[in-house]
Amino acid sequence: MDKDEFTLFYQPIYDLRMDRVSGFEALLRWPHPKRGLVPPDQFIPIAEDIGLITPLGEWVLNRACEQAAGWPSELKIAVNVSATQIRDPRFAEVIANALDASTLAPHRLELEITESVLLGNSAETVATLHKLKAQGLSIALDDFGTGYSSLSYLRSFPFDKLKIDQSFVRDATATNGSKLIVRAITSLGKSLGITITAEGVETIEQLDQIRAEGCNEAQGFLFSRPVPATEIASTILNLRGGLARRHLSGAMTG
Repeated sequence: MDKDEFTLFYQPIYDLRMDRVSGFEALLRWPHPKRGLVPPDQFIPIAEDIGLITPLGEWVLNRACEQAAGWPSELKIAVNVSATQIRDPRFAEVIANALDASTLAPHRLELEITESVLLGNSAETVATLHKLKAQGLSIALDDFGTGYSSLSYLRSFPFDKLKIDQSFVRDATATNGSKLIVRAITSLGKSLGITITAEGVETIEQLDQIRAEGCNEAQGFLFSRPVPATEIASTILNLRGGLARRHLSGAMTG
């Protein structure tokens, strides 16, 4: 952090109904001079253990908002936030400062949380989420179905989006796989008026399946791998005009 070595990569979120990119998810990376690109699952737990996850999360929010402010105004930016960040009394202020400094419109910022965020002092956490939602932000529940008491969370807070975990999407086309789980989550979201995003879409078969089940959005290597900010424009252009087979075949072989 002192050397400012962290960077953000972005993976597109694709609107299946509009047939276009609707936003990007910010993904933290560490380009190490010897180890190469270090994935977050290797350094985030350490950052949490040594108490750096809050300042690191604040850096991610500020950088993501700053970079997204220069994108086309219809594109959202999704940022993952940890339980530690949400429980920080300053968190709402951190969000407000990031939006003010970047001049990003609040409705373009989407915060992604996992069910673990709602464990423990859930009343205070839900109150914070309500405060953020009142400011115009969107709140998404990530990795849906892999945690605890998912349905009770849907009753306690009006989420804007549910993201189906990639383990279900990956298994959706297999015989006796998770197709019915994907169908149930999509139906639940439709009934509650919640956007459903399928994560980890890697094949055309998976895309056809989640589209048939009625998912609103998709995300995964089929569309694009995470790219640095300098490749945002080319990624949008590559996916413009619908999912042409040449783009899909390039994604599968890339």
